Amino acid sequence: MEKLHNIKGIFFDLGGTLLYPPSGSFMFSNLAKRYFSPEKLRAMPPEKVRAAKDRAYRERAVEQSRPVLDIEEEYDIFLKYYTVLSAELGLGLTGEEVKAVAGDKVYNKDDNYRLFDGTISTLKALQGKYKLGIISDTWPSIIPLLEHFDILKYFDCATFSFELGTLKPDRRMFRDALSKMGLPPEQTVFIDDNPKNLAGAAALGIVPVLISAAQWSPELDRGFGIDHIQAAGGAVPEADAPGLEFRRIDEISGLLELL
Repeated sequence: MEKLHNIKGIFFDLGGTLLYPPSGSFMFSNLAKRYFSPEKLRAMPPEKVRAAKDRAYRERAVEQSRPVLDIEEEYDIFLKYYTVLSAELGLGLTGEEVKAVAGDKVYNKDDNYRLFDGTISTLKALQGKYKLGIISDTWPSIIPLLEHFDILKYFDCATFSFELGTLKPDRRMFRDALSKMGLPPEQTVFIDDNPKNLAGAAALGIVPVLISAAQWSPELDRGFGIDHIQAAGGAVPEADAPGLEFRRIDEISGLLELL
């Protein structure tokens, strides 16, 4: 594997790179999957599922196209999201059930996320040798989650989509990260599990590395995942990503072999 040279800074995605959901879905915890299960979705007409997804996305996309200030606001957004989805799919969740699903999504740190096995050891090995940063499409609840995992101490900077009101691969995400790290793009690496996001980073001169550590629930995250909301402003079309060549690692500890 060809080594990377003259690298002084490393940016990490979070979901699918450093951490993962035990449920197999970032949008649907194990509690949520009791109500929005793949089995129920498969039993429904595809056009009904698509319409429900589109309606719920429209509701949430409006909220995510602006900065989200705090966890309480995040809870309200997801309460509306799951309410609309339940109604459009005809699942008949009660108000208390929807509140439980939204609350679990936003506040449950212990059950909904795990660090990959190599996350801590890799960050320890890199700290002090490189500047480390985060570039993540996420929500305010990520801060207490990272504090819960005690890994914020390894990072010099972070760029979160909820603060900017946009998503990768919008160039504003990468420009914000580069500005905070204070390095030219060619001296930085970005590790992500989404080729589209890596294409956006590469367009600015950041060295892209594709990680394939996670397995997702196709009926849920491919249909309802966060990256299906496209933000305007410098986005790289999804069709452009497949033609690009990326260095690849199977798990985050594989990064150490590239450096």
